[in-house]
Amino acid sequence: MVGNGALNGAVIAVAGAGGPAGRAALRRLADAGATVVGADNDPERLAEAVDAARYASGGAAVTGETVDLLDLESTRDWALRTEKEFGRVDGVVHLVGGWRGSETFIKTSLDDWDFLELLLIRTVQHTSLAFFEALQRSDRGRYVLISAAGATRPTAGNASYAAAKAAAEAWTLALADAFRKAGGAEGPTSAAAILVVKALVHDAMRADRPNAKFAGFTDVHDLADAVVGVWDQSAAEVNGKRLWLTEKP
Repeated sequence: MVGNGALNGAVIAVAGAGGPAGRAALRRLADAGATVVGADNDPERLAEAVDAARYASGGAAVTGETVDLLDLESTRDWALRTEKEFGRVDGVVHLVGGWRGSETFIKTSLDDWDFLELLLIRTVQHTSLAFFEALQRSDRGRYVLISAAGATRPTAGNASYAAAKAAAEAWTLALADAFRKAGGAEGPTSAAAILVVKALVHDAMRADRPNAKFAGFTDVHDLADAVVGVWDQSAAEVNGKRLWLTEKP
């Protein structure tokens, strides 16, 4: 059962809050009783997402900040402000995404790698480093990365994307090991977990492609439920785990 009260009073930061997955996560986390602080680099898109979540959740505590997650100091400032204002940080949900691919392996553009390395890896590095100590201070800290099945089984045309996702997973698993070591003999009190999807789908995509099947895709609302579900399990149960929302390759 998703949402058993584990998030009542929690403070959750959502990176990449302005996109469709971010919008769904803001609302679902607020519905579960959390105070939600969203960040995005697009202020207009972020404001729309925050307003929609507040409206849908009956005026729930949802706020937004325009943050450059490609800048470590900017990200650290966001983490410090969040903990100072709300007194704690119990989770970071990393929803910064993007995709570039090619027709064949040999046609891969390394410009795509440069773009994806920043978007998919650097933002993970910055948010995890910035929020680590706050999450470790929490009695229910969680860092949740959204990844793709392609990181486990790359295809020829997705070399850059799959490699970037795999690197982000490796970084998150190193974060999980840091939480494990910090917990000592009693086990971790905070956790880093990876939710793995094939790809995401939302209502606008279905409207644009009414005949598409989107086989194996995860709806953004189902993803939001899965995010909340990470807090329904103990830190020891989810720390360092890949939690599959699609069939394993």
